[in-house]
Amino acid sequence: MQNPEYDAIVVGSGISGGWAAKELTEKGLRVLCLERGKNIEHIKDYVNATKAPWEYPHRGGRTRAMEELYPVLKRDYPLNETNLDYWASDKDSPYTEVKRFDWFRGYHVGGRSLMWGRQSYRHSDFDFEANAREGVAVDWPIRYADISPWYDYVERHAGINGSHEGMPQLPDGQFLPPMQLNCGEQMVADKANKIFGPHRRIIPGRSANLTQAHDGRTQCQYRNACWLGCPYGAYFSTQSSTLPHAMKTGKLTLKPWSIVSEVLYDKNTKRATGVRVMDGLNNQVTDYRAKVIFLCPALSKLVWRQATVPARLRLPGRCRPRGLGKSRRRTGRWRRVQGCDGDAW
Repeated sequence: MQNPEYDAIVVGSGISGGWAAKELTEKGLRVLCLERGKNIEHIKDYVNATKAPWEYPHRGGRTRAMEELYPVLKRDYPLNETNLDYWASDKDSPYTEVKRFDWFRGYHVGGRSLMWGRQSYRHSDFDFEANAREGVAVDWPIRYADISPWYDYVERHAGINGSHEGMPQLPDGQFLPPMQLNCGEQMVADKANKIFGPHRRIIPGRSANLTQAHDGRTQCQYRNACWLGCPYGAYFSTQSSTLPHAMKTGKLTLKPWSIVSEVLYDKNTKRATGVRVMDGLNNQVTDYRAKVIFLCPALSKLVWRQATVPARLRLPGRCRPRGLGKSRRRTGRWRRVQGCDGDAW
């Protein structure tokens, strides 16, 4: 089935997809945002957000039955009964591990922006210059000065709290007031300062939790329940922040249950022209066209026709034997996925 054209199509509605939808609609483009899973409406669908521990059958913990159903998710803290429906089923969406790869997925509007850890730090020139300095891999093509204004832009909108420390390895930003250290933390920080001076500091973490009202959202209530969805909008997510801005323009069409199976490609113009979508509820296939295609699902979902795992999103290969973007054998390589506890693959 053929549908009207849009100016831009955004695939995925997580942190990057939500931001792309906001930016493009605010610039006047008609945008179609496609999400493979269900819709989660801000506030209304945070069904467990105000529950107390005693209102859960297992006080919010996990059971052996849950561990059997979620062999990957059980490896870390996310597996519990409070927000289990936010996580993709390990049984329904299996994958092959050559070596351990903790892939925790959320198939719904907002993606992992609802469950992320919210710690938000800037790379510094220590990071951007590391490869060149150590003589490894490929030098970054940019430096901190190039990206600093964009950090400013994002922080002003998202609402990042933090303290200004003047440390070159951890650049300061456009911060809201920090979440202060508690009494125990302050005592340790004072002791460390006494022993090591300013060279060993204990500072508050920098997170995307509001410490004061911002952009129509209420400040954090310190309920320790962020992973359930925040009815106050006190942490940055697609639902609380970027999606309302995009919707306000009247130029966004959001389609949940829309599984993008392929990027459409015109071999004559050598340009992507749209995407092929299967309805997650009735399996109906529809082609959508646009001048601009933003692929914003989690990196691990971007696989190609020659992949040895079931395709999540196919990049066309009939007119390009190696697939779209694979002429230099780069697609699918050197990807980085942020996991729990700061782990990365």
